[in-house]
Amino acid sequence: MSDAWRKELRLKLEDLVATLVVAGAKQDDVFDALVEEIGYLRTACGRDPDPAEDQRAVVEEPANDWPAADK
Repeated sequence: MSDAWRKELRLKLEDLVATLVVAGAKQDDVFDALVEEIGYLRTACGRDPDPAEDQRAVVEEPANDWPAADK
């Protein structure tokens, strides 16, 4: 895989920062918030790297065996 994704990431981050600054945020505050959020993402991914692969989290359909269901 090439490093093209890095260029795309940089462009998207620049766009995000510019959008937030135009909306009134201070650039330094945006950078600090990005670093903080990336820290949260790292922590979350360290706990569960891909929640979609967690086979233990099976969602069961609700039962229709309550008394009024027969009427």
